[in-house]
Amino acid sequence: MDQIKKNIENYAFGVCSYLGEKLNIRSSTIRLYFIYVSFFTFGSPVIIYAILAFWLNIRHYLTQRRHSVWDI
Repeated sequence: MDQIKKNIENYAFGVCSYLGEKLNIRSSTIRLYFIYVSFFTFGSPVIIYAILAFWLNIRHYLTQRRHSVWDI
């Protein structure tokens, strides 16, 4: 079950996990609130999620690149 959860989180950009680690909140709680807020605001948090996913992806790319430059 943990492997399935990890795969889903990797494919979903890890936004909820990242926020959970930073805020010391379980990622499942953040996902639940995200779903509730999306229903009440007609999906506008999806835009925020996409921006955070893009930012995390760029950040991950830059840290990988920085580490690969130092390994050479």
